[in-house]
Amino acid sequence: MKKIPVLDLRPQLDSIKTEVMAAIEGVIDSTAFINGPATRAFEEQAAAYLGVRHAIGVNSGTDALVIGMRAAGIGPGDEVITTPFSFFATAESISNIGAIPVFVDIEEESMNMNTSLIEAAITEKTKAILPVHLFGRPTDMAAVMGIAAKHNLKVIEDCAQSFGARINEKHTGAIGDVGAFSFFPTKNLGAYGDGGLITTNSDEVAHMAKMLRNHGGLNKYCNEVLGYNSRLDSVQAAILSVKLPHIDSWNNGRREVAKRYKELLSDVPGVITPEVVEGHVFHQYTIRVTGCNRNELVAAMAEAGVSCMIYYPTPQDKLPVYEGMFGEYPVSNKLGEQVISLPIWPELYAETQSVVCDCLTACLKQTACA
Repeated sequence: MKKIPVLDLRPQLDSIKTEVMAAIEGVIDSTAFINGPATRAFEEQAAAYLGVRHAIGVNSGTDALVIGMRAAGIGPGDEVITTPFSFFATAESISNIGAIPVFVDIEEESMNMNTSLIEAAITEKTKAILPVHLFGRPTDMAAVMGIAAKHNLKVIEDCAQSFGARINEKHTGAIGDVGAFSFFPTKNLGAYGDGGLITTNSDEVAHMAKMLRNHGGLNKYCNEVLGYNSRLDSVQAAILSVKLPHIDSWNNGRREVAKRYKELLSDVPGVITPEVVEGHVFHQYTIRVTGCNRNELVAAMAEAGVSCMIYYPTPQDKLPVYEGMFGEYPVSNKLGEQVISLPIWPELYAETQSVVCDCLTACLKQTACA
């Protein structure tokens, strides 16, 4: 049997390759490689699509978090409430600006921050809430924004996995004070290298973000603050401009794949599937498995020709860099032992999904705990 990857970018590339190559050639011919017209054009297109006043390109989703937080006035000693169940860049970005991550546990169903736990975590040092729209499912932003308004806190949205996701017709990244997006190649809207985007409706935050991404100054050799060399290069911006008009179609394709998975796995014992809720863009299709050794299951599926991923085997608070610094978050810990992300991309054939599900069912039986 031909091996099934966890992600296949080839169908997408084949559908737009002519446009992509023309866009790359256009940038090369222009010789405007950094902060050139292609970058400005993509920033304007992204801002219009997301419904925000400002979109500022940077070189990664991690820098979007770091610069976005600093631009919003968050700094050393400030506490930022977030989720333990996310990629390390979330907490790492908080720590790298000298702020302090404060974790609250997650909901089992959404795998996102449990908003009912936020207020108990607020102290006099709390400056912001940083929700993560994990796997493309929006966090309960009505609750987050209500708490933030009550306690005069900033809201920084980690949208690394949620480009195009919506809550009541409003895009993630357009709800809080700042949105931070990643264009890592595997993302729903991915570049062909690293890239990131900061979104905001604040002129002041946008001004500071533009300075911070450019060595702390807007004018050449006039550096006003300590900044970074973090710019979205024109080649990546041009590629993203080609891809942006397709994002809704691609996200709809992912939702259709998610619906089929839910149907195919509805009667499989020991499998808990995610809800297909409105606005969820399914960057990953992440199930939970019980009654088996998860790691043995993933190994058995790989041996049978189906690749899966584990996002995330170790919650952020349990990583060596933070060892012993935080309390216990039982739901996060439990999901870290249960989650498996199945193959997903917009063009995934129904027949291939059936193979994945048949393999999962057989390997569940093979690895069942006594």
